[in-house]
Amino acid sequence: MTYLASMSTLQPALAVAAAFLLALLSTPLVIRLARRVNAVDRPDDRKVHQTAMPRIGGCALFLAFIIPAVFILKAPAPLSGIVLGGIIIFIVGLLDDIYQISPWLKLLGQCLAAVVAMSFGVIVYFVTNPFEGIFVLGNLALPLTFLWIVGITNAINLIDGLDGLAAGISAIAAATMGVVALMQGEPPVFMMSMVLVAAVLGFLPYNFYPAKTFMGDSGSNFLGFVLACLAVCGMTKSTAVISLIIPIIVLGIPILDTLFAIVRRLNNRTPIFRPDKDHLHHRLMALGLSHRSTVLVIYVASAFFGGLAITFSHTNMSRVSLLLALVLIITVAVAEKIGLRTGTRPEPSPVPEPDVIIYRREGEEKDSL
Repeated sequence: MTYLASMSTLQPALAVAAAFLLALLSTPLVIRLARRVNAVDRPDDRKVHQTAMPRIGGCALFLAFIIPAVFILKAPAPLSGIVLGGIIIFIVGLLDDIYQISPWLKLLGQCLAAVVAMSFGVIVYFVTNPFEGIFVLGNLALPLTFLWIVGITNAINLIDGLDGLAAGISAIAAATMGVVALMQGEPPVFMMSMVLVAAVLGFLPYNFYPAKTFMGDSGSNFLGFVLACLAVCGMTKSTAVISLIIPIIVLGIPILDTLFAIVRRLNNRTPIFRPDKDHLHHRLMALGLSHRSTVLVIYVASAFFGGLAITFSHTNMSRVSLLLALVLIITVAVAEKIGLRTGTRPEPSPVPEPDVIIYRREGEEKDSL
């Protein structure tokens, strides 16, 4: 009996509803638990928030995804590998949220989670070549899959710098993956993707600006890991020419932000792993956008990339190549303009000596011209 034949028609809808409600109802409990165990994120020079904030919201995301996936969808292999690997990466992230463990220990946990998922079949065995058909990866399959999973896990973690940012990007990416997976004949991946979307949407009311809790490393690493694995299971196993490019486009914002961060740090001769305040969201806020506006702008950009991925999944390669080239040129130009590659901040305009003082209405500040 096939996996789909063993399921009732109500199970997918029940799993999605359960994920949403579990996240919505459990997050307030997690917030109280965070304060009790002192799992809070305190402000510093790099951070945008001004008060101590609970940072184990990832617990709610984890439960809201894992429970429906295991007990309702009964995820088969290789999707069961995502569940087991997700448990590992969540535990490592939670330990970091509470005890601030070593970055190398976190990386070790990410590597272990990736190996577990791969042992269940979450592997890219081939990529498509627009000129010669399928290119079998052979001995490169395992290292490339490993690097993809660990890389995307960290990319989502790096983009988690503003209220609701990583959560919203992840929801958009998961929804896109679900649609593409369904179009490519992968219903199990579609259902798992929709469960992830529902879990994030149930959590987002507490995480969007002004946030009541952060997802922490337990949440951002878990989301990045699940997204990376779903991309492998649902979008790189098709023989369609565009299949390799689709997951890269879907996760375009976190991937580009991470790549520019590496280039920027190499350019400035600073350690690659040293945090800075020059990520995409920092640069947009430096241009004068508010916290909320910055998040919404990046949501729109993520949705744009998601729309491209869905469009490209049934478009011939010649048109895709042209559009990709255009998008890449525009993206690099925008990144250069806002200083994403160099980290260079705009020079402040010289302030002229005051000649005329304009008084505004009572209660407002004065402007000097």
